[in-house]
Amino acid sequence: MSLRKWARLFWKTMLVGAVGAVIAGLILQFATGTIEFKGAVDMLIFPLILFGYGALVSVYSQLGFFAYLTLNYMGVGVFKRKTWQYVQIVLSVLALLELMFLRTFVGGEKNLTWDLLLGIGILITAAIVTYFKVKVTNINALIPTMFFMLAVTILEIIGVLKIGVNNATVFIIIPLLACNAYQILTLHKVTQDEKKS
Repeated sequence: MSLRKWARLFWKTMLVGAVGAVIAGLILQFATGTIEFKGAVDMLIFPLILFGYGALVSVYSQLGFFAYLTLNYMGVGVFKRKTWQYVQIVLSVLALLELMFLRTFVGGEKNLTWDLLLGIGILITAAIVTYFKVKVTNINALIPTMFFMLAVTILEIIGVLKIGVNNATVFIIIPLLACNAYQILTLHKVTQDEKKS
C-alpha cells in the first residue's frame, strides 16, 4: 500500500468515525438528555466536540486495523491457511463468549442483559459486514472479516467496558464499528488498485 493510498484511507476513515460519533452523540443526547446546555453556543459547540471525538476513535480503530493486518500476515506465515482459519474462529468465539458471559460469571460484573445485547449487536453487525465483504470479493473473506469485526472490535472496547457506563459504551461502539466496517470493506479496493498500478 502506497503512502498516498494509506493517507486517503486514513482521512476517509477519520471522516467515517467523526460522522458516526456525531450521530451517536446526538441520538444519546436526545434519548437521555444527560448534558444540560447553558445556551446556543454550547449547542453549536457540542457537535464539534463529537466530531473531534469521533476522529480520535477512528485513529484508535485504525491502530486496531493495522494490528489485525500484521497479526493476519504473521498467522498466515506461521500456520497453514486452514489452521489459521480455525484459530480465527476459535478466537472470535472466545471473544464473544468473554463479552457476553465470562465478564458476568467469572469477572463478577452485574450487567448480563447489557452484555448480551452488546454481544448480539456486534455479532449482527459483523454478520452484515461479512455478507457484503463476501459478496464483493469471495468466500475466502468470510472468516477473516468475521474475526476482525468480532474479536478485534471486542478487544478494542475492553477499556470502555471497564468504565461500566452503558452510554459511554454506545458512544464508542457506534463510530468504532463504522470505522472497522469501512476499513475492512475498503481493503480489497486498496490492494486491488495497488496490484493494478
